[in-house]
Order: sequence, then C-alpha cells, then structure tokens
Amino acid sequence: MINKRTLHRVAVFVSVASTICILLFCQTSTRSFLTDSCVCNCAMDSEDLLWFSQRYKPSANVTLNTKNSRLDWQTYWWWRSLQNESTVANYNKVVEVLLSLFPDKEHYSDSSPSRCRTCAVVGNSGNLNGSHYGPLIDSQDFVIRMNEGPTDGFEQDVGSKTTHRVIYPESAVDMDETTHLILLPFKILDLQWLISIFTTRHIDLTYMYVKPSIKADRNKVMILHPAFMKYIYESWLQSHGQYPSTGFISLIFALHICDEVSVFGFGPSKEGAWHHYFEDFGMDSNGGPHDGDFEGKVISKLHQKHRITMYKGWW
Repeated sequence: MINKRTLHRVAVFVSVASTICILLFCQTSTRSFLTDSCVCNCAMDSEDLLWFSQRYKPSANVTLNTKNSRLDWQTYWWWRSLQNESTVANYNKVVEVLLSLFPDKEHYSDSSPSRCRTCAVVGNSGNLNGSHYGPLIDSQDFVIRMNEGPTDGFEQDVGSKTTHRVIYPESAVDMDETTHLILLPFKILDLQWLISIFTTRHIDLTYMYVKPSIKADRNKVMILHPAFMKYIYESWLQSHGQYPSTGFISLIFALHICDEVSVFGFGPSKEGAWHHYFEDFGMDSNGGPHDGDFEGKVISKLHQKHRITMYKGWW
C-alpha cells in the first residue's frame, strides 16, 4: 500500500514536471488561441485584467536612478514618516553620492510581447519545510529571496539559487557574486548605510546594531524607489497598515520585472502556525506596522486572477 509520504512526493514530482513543461511551452508558443501577442502568463480573462490594471501602474519608478531620484513633497514626507527618522541629512546629497557608487540605470526595462521571464519569490514561511520545492524554485530565471532566509541545509525545500535578495540594514546578510543586493530603504540612514558598507564602514547602529560591512557585489546593487513603496501602499494595499511588508514589496517588485511569478514560502503552515522555515519559534502574522490579513487577501486575489501562482507547501 502506498503511504501518504510517497503520495506527497509523487504529487510534488508531477507538479514540478508539469510546471517545467509549462515554462518550456510558454517560451516556444505564442498561444495564438488566446491572443496573437501573448507568449506567457496568458490565463487572465478580461475581468481579471480589469482588476489587475486598476492596481498595477506600469510607469511606476521601481528603482532609483539619476533621472527619477527627485521626490515630490508628498512622497518625501510619507517616506520620512515610516520610521520617524530624526536625521538631518540631505536626501538629494546622499542620493548623489549613492548613484556615483552603484549602477545608475533603469533595471529590466526590456519588457516586450516576446519576453517570458519567470521568477520565484521565496518567502521565509515554515510551510516550506518538507515541501520539496527546491528544484521548481531553481528552475526559474530569477529567484528573489528576502532578508536572512538561508539556503544551506534547506536546498531540497527552498532551492539553492539566489539571483536577488531584498534587505534593509537590520536584516543584511552576506551574498555571493551571483546575487543582486536590493536595498529596501525605510529612511535616509539606510541609504547612508549602503554607502558606508562599501566605503568607510563606520555605520553600525540604526535603531539597533547593524553590520558595518557585508559581502556583496557593488556592481549588482539596486535601490528600491521610495515612490515605489508608496505606490504599493496606496494602490495595492489601499493604505492598510502603516506600510507594506518586505515580502509584499518583493512580490510586487517581481510583478514589475517578471512575466510569470511563482510565490513560495508565504502564509502559515498547514497547521496554521506562523514561523520561519529555519527557526522554531512562532510569530504574529499581523504584528508590527503591516496589515498581514489584507496583504494575504491581495495575494490570494492575485492567485485567483491567474497573475501569480501560489505554492502553499501542502496539497
């Protein structure tokens, strides 16, 4: 008799194989039975597209560069209020130094009807434990992780590939030369810290101890735009909570740079517990400045509308 563990592994294998076949099909087929120009992410009908287009802003400034770094008054004060920063540093002067050190360009602006970039957004939920999603995650073009989420020792469930890691000073970790460091700045001091870790290495304190230096490739640094954070908060979250979580920002970031988005490691475990796959202690899904319940509803809606594929870790 086949036991439940064997059935689970067979189901995961079938899911991985099916997804890889779908990805290959997307890359070689125009799916003309739906639209002449669609090559991937073709499942959305007109109602789904309407819901999505009411929230998605294709012209949003995703990352900082010289052309878009100036902030309007409303964006500046919304952003400055996120952590009640007391610093008197001049934002424009800090950004000028910042963009002299790191790539000053618009990233991933090559969108076209013929592009089919697949991305995995990998959260840190304990529902990844025992999921066997590793091969599926690693099969994506981009693998976006956040904060300290490790891969060593967890490869079978979370994969080993990381192309982008979203961090802020308080969650920084070392990265290898294949990974893009994506800074999620909540304050001017975060921008100054990014400068410091590659130059003077003198900043080791924000509202807590932070690493004065980390291993990362300076040529692969990206900085998320404060206006992008505000757009996510207002357009996607309808101003619920104080500001979006790192996970939710990472997911919307993926929607802007990828054509197909698969989401892993979000939400509770099958038993309803909230914890990290690499830690045992629990946490509150709705704690802190984020409205976790509302974020979860939006993510579920994106899945229902066929704009992302959500993997829960169980069947």
